[in-house]
Parts: sequence; structure tokens; C-alpha cells
Amino acid sequence: MNITITEAAQEYLSTLLEKQNVEGVGVRLFVTQPGTPYAETCLAYCKPGEEKDGDLVMELKYFNCHVEGKSEVFLEEALVDYSSDKLGGQLTIKAPNAKMPQVNDESALDEKINYYLQTEINPGLASHGGVVSLVEIDEGVAVLQFGGGCQGCSAVDMTLKDGVEKTLCERIPDLKGVRDVTDHTVTENAYFK
Repeated sequence: MNITITEAAQEYLSTLLEKQNVEGVGVRLFVTQPGTPYAETCLAYCKPGEEKDGDLVMELKYFNCHVEGKSEVFLEEALVDYSSDKLGGQLTIKAPNAKMPQVNDESALDEKINYYLQTEINPGLASHGGVVSLVEIDEGVAVLQFGGGCQGCSAVDMTLKDGVEKTLCERIPDLKGVRDVTDHTVTENAYFK
């Protein structure tokens, strides 16, 4: 686990934890909506008994930090820091992988698919007001849903086969294919009607 909580941040957080008047209170670090453009990195109090199954524990100088297990990959290289200024100070959390974790050969299939959707495919679709997301994986086939300008677009079949499927299968050799489950009868925002 490559997460850094600086000495300054630990000291600042310990003063907040002392005010809780609860023996053994720590903090919990997690990401809401991990792996999406809406990901938020969060730090919350963690009283004894509030730990969750799968949490990883960082034993720090002043307290324990419980890292949500399913958020760990999204918190890789995260930095929690505190800097004081004339008005008091500011606690900052930087998690460069919260919205999209780095993937490698050992990454789960859904992580690989989401990575390439967010980093290669959706930036191109965005120029037409479109977006595609992973719904599920069905026996090695990525089940996708289009939205925005892609929903109801007359060119979606070409986009799916020549763009999305080609890119994903080139990048992820163990992917068997893609399937679209979008209701394309809705055409209000379609790029091409």
C-alpha cells in the first residue's frame, strides 16, 4: 500500500481526534464512486467497531488509519498533507488514481475495460456529446451502455464495432467482445439522426 500521510497531517488529525473523547478513534480513508469521473477521496472518523470487513490498517504514530479495501487500488500514490497558514491551515488529499487507477496484466477485467473507456474511448466520444460505460461483464463480453449524443445516433453500430470493440480487444486480449444494451429509440440528443 503506497499511501503517504505526512507527519504534519498526522499531528493535525490527532488534535481533531482528541476532541472526539473516544478511546481508540482513528480515521478511515476511502473513495466514493471510485474509477469514475465523479470519484471523491474522503477521510472520516473511525470509532472502534466502525471498521469494515476488508479494511487495511495503517498503524501511524498517533492513530490508526483504516483504508477501505476496495478503494486501495484507487488510493495508490495518495498523499494526505497539512500546511498551516495565517488563517489556520488546510488538510489536502491528493489521490491521482481515484478517478482511474493504473492497470496492469494482473488487474481485473472490469478495471481494464473502465480504464480504456475513460482514457481512450470517452474522450473521443465527448466531441459528439457522447459517453459509454460498462454495465457488466457477461462471460468475457463487455456489456456497454451509450449515453448523450451516442444514444439514438445512427452511427452507433459503426462506433461500437470499429471504434469501441476494436480498441478494447486490441488493448485487452482476454476480452471476447462487446455488446450494446442501450435503448437507441430515444433520439433527443443523438449526434446523427
